[in-house]
Amino acid sequence: MRIDASRVVWPRRVALFMAGVCLSSCSSLAPQADGSDFSSQLSYYAQALGGQFNLWSDAKAVDDSLKDPHLDPKLKAKLLKARQIRAFAVKELNLPDNGSYKNYLALNRPFVLWNVVATPELSLTPKQWCFPVAGCVSYRGYFDGDAAQAFAEQMRKQGNDVQVGGVPAYSTLGWFDDPLVSTFIFYSDVELAKLIFHELAHQVVYVAGDSQFNESFATAVEEAGVRRWLAAHGEAMMGDAYRQQEQRKSEFLALLLKHRGQLDALYKTSLGDAEKRARKALIFQSLRDDYQLLKQHWGGYSGYDNWFKAPLSNANLASIATYQDYVPAFQALMAREKTFPRFYAAVKALARQSPAARHRHLQKLLPPVAAH
Repeated sequence: MRIDASRVVWPRRVALFMAGVCLSSCSSLAPQADGSDFSSQLSYYAQALGGQFNLWSDAKAVDDSLKDPHLDPKLKAKLLKARQIRAFAVKELNLPDNGSYKNYLALNRPFVLWNVVATPELSLTPKQWCFPVAGCVSYRGYFDGDAAQAFAEQMRKQGNDVQVGGVPAYSTLGWFDDPLVSTFIFYSDVELAKLIFHELAHQVVYVAGDSQFNESFATAVEEAGVRRWLAAHGEAMMGDAYRQQEQRKSEFLALLLKHRGQLDALYKTSLGDAEKRARKALIFQSLRDDYQLLKQHWGGYSGYDNWFKAPLSNANLASIATYQDYVPAFQALMAREKTFPRFYAAVKALARQSPAARHRHLQKLLPPVAAH
């Protein structure tokens, strides 16, 4: 992922609204399939509420921070750049002009939150958890890394493949003013622009329970936005670096999707579990070997090495397609509508359709090579 190699599976952007959870609206708080009970659910929602409140209450206005004579020069430069990117998002991309990304928050941790993804041992279908407003999502977020690891261990004891990933930023979908955070403020200018454009897009359209729709839409806005931003403000070298990063990302995604497809085909066979486990291990080893060949093709670029540091599992690959599948469809819709206001109106109309109708429409918009 260019700078953050985990982004392919753990995008820096996770549209997750947990802070506005109203306990009385939760579905009876009965024991869940994951083994959680009334007490553990209360604890989970309490940490979500507390974590979000801290982010919201501790943030300081960027304009006030810039007045500080002792402000670190590097941070000052990044806050100024973020302010310029924010203004561009409103003027050129018609993204919401609200309080998001006009405050800054310094955290004493590497991520805003940690997400846990769990899948059965011989399946790529992730477990889902349902929340008010956000709907059902295939991850469970924690503001405390130790709590995330504890829940992950609980999932492993039930025989699941599990991944814990740090998330530098996420969207509250406009319910709160999302701040600039120390976990991502020092990203490259291009990465910072992509993050802000993507997260603000979630505030334009969000369909509860349809991550594939939401993430593909926001990614399409992000990519169109950063191209415009580079044309207006980027230097030639910055544009060249961005295109090279995007090419590497495309090739890495293709590698992951190839092996994900092999695993999916394996799990659908009538082979016994023992044979499936053996072949699963071989597929993951092939993924590691093929990645080394890809690195050679890149001249030794190691930006995705962190992706392979932890043991590979189904959970690593479960959500890859979610963030890319319908991007070409939204790009086609954007080209047809020509302007961002018309594009957003068309997307909102899609969002009002039933899930089946919405996805049929997107399938028709896909170019022949991307349709499936």
